[in-house]
Amino acid sequence: MWDKLALILLVVGGINWGLVGMFELDLVAWMFGGAASILSRLIYILVALSAVWCISFLFRDRSPVRAEG
Repeated sequence: MWDKLALILLVVGGINWGLVGMFELDLVAWMFGGAASILSRLIYILVALSAVWCISFLFRDRSPVRAEG
């Protein structure tokens, strides 16, 4: 559950940064009253924490589990 939530937040952050880069539009800031508003800052923090969480994906063992029978 936490992995999926972190990935969703990371996608939101990536799309937001893409919009900033292509159109100079910070969608999060636009939706929540500016980049310095409490809600915008909270979303930026959650996206950053999800990025840190997703770093752990690089080091997890995802080999398939074999059923013994």
